[in-house]
Amino acid sequence: MIHIVYISRAVRPLSDQDLQLLLDQCRRDNARHNVTGVLFYSHGNIAQLIEGEAEMLEPLFEKIARDGRHSNVVKLVSKPISVRSFSDWSMAFHPLESTGFETLQGFFHPHNIPPAPSTLTIADATLVDLVRMAVFGADSAFNSAVPQA
Repeated sequence: MIHIVYISRAVRPLSDQDLQLLLDQCRRDNARHNVTGVLFYSHGNIAQLIEGEAEMLEPLFEKIARDGRHSNVVKLVSKPISVRSFSDWSMAFHPLESTGFETLQGFFHPHNIPPAPSTLTIADATLVDLVRMAVFGADSAFNSAVPQA
């Protein structure tokens, strides 16, 4: 099993409804292929960690990299893992319409993202925290992503 972490830039701003459709599509497709992970989106910035079998993830990443909805796709990490850290695929984003955010299912508001799972190594948890900051900005208040020993 491996995980891949990448960042990219949306070619156009995504509405809250666009994000709900994307989350629904990802959950459906990923369940079919036993892929899990987390996606962060804010003001056109995208970062994703996906995890699963290498035979599935490598071609999936190539497909993601060619997807016309984003550009400047940069793979940051591709490495073996022994256990999944994000078994319930989710997405975090800054809502555009705060009043409707509560009705969306499966999302975290950036200020309410839980700490990184303890299954991540300290290095990977730090990377996830840095990716969060790259997407949401340094002023976002996050719990420490580094697992406690």
